[in-house]
Amino acid sequence: MSAMTHETEATTATSTGPGAPRTQGRGKEFDRPRFLWLVTGLVLILMLTPIVTVAVYSFNAQNSLAVMDGWSLRWYRELAGDQDILASLRLSFWIALVAAVTATVLGTLLAFGLQRGRPAVARTGQSLIFLRLVSPETALGVALLLMFTQLGVELSLTTVVIGHVALCTAFVTVVVRSRLVAIAAEVEDAALDLGARPWQAIWLVVLPLLRPAIITSALLSFVLSFDNFITSYFTSGLGVAPLPVRIYSMIRFGVTPEINAIGILMLLLTVACVALAALLPRLFRRRSYLAEVSTK
Repeated sequence: MSAMTHETEATTATSTGPGAPRTQGRGKEFDRPRFLWLVTGLVLILMLTPIVTVAVYSFNAQNSLAVMDGWSLRWYRELAGDQDILASLRLSFWIALVAAVTATVLGTLLAFGLQRGRPAVARTGQSLIFLRLVSPETALGVALLLMFTQLGVELSLTTVVIGHVALCTAFVTVVVRSRLVAIAAEVEDAALDLGARPWQAIWLVVLPLLRPAIITSALLSFVLSFDNFITSYFTSGLGVAPLPVRIYSMIRFGVTPEINAIGILMLLLTVACVALAALLPRLFRRRSYLAEVSTK
């Protein structure tokens, strides 16, 4: 017993001596990242300063982008009365809406094809999808311009929509397929065992489970299309230009605070779509949870 006591005291002395390792609490405190709050603050300042500057100068009472002289809604009133800007805004909205719906349908079908198709074909298709995601958008715009020129297709609203669909479909495929992979095959098999046909199992079982991913990808496609400049610039023809192209043409002849007002309106619409895309999956999960609770 005495030997065990001496051994315990020696172990305790060794663990608390000068060469002893740090305790768990001190280790956690030591490993905690230092100056993390400073780095976070600097990154947030770097990200938000341009947006705050545009927002502040959109309320400038004077026609200046360097001197702030009073607060006014002058540029928002001028924006509301600018028929050219409003026409471009409506055009960009409808382009984004059509492109989002079309890309969502095509991307969802492509996601099913990659998930249910032959492995060799699926791997090739997946590689092409990721190649499209990492390829520069300028290359896509130039390629579309060359394709339309070689085919003798006149640049118009249709070519802009085709370009935006080509841009957004890859994003939809990745989002929907990531959700499709997480759905267990037993769910669809159970529907088939209960007498459903294959298309009924997909329509009544799989698609409802994919609904949050489909809606999220549709909102993402809308934002990508609405804010897009490069593809719109290379594929738009004569007539009313999409809003990003219109803003670029306005900047070439001089910048006014009206452009700041346009930027803030576009930012608000984009933030609303992103916030909706983030909230919808939570709402669907809560809804399914309440449905499960009510059935018990």
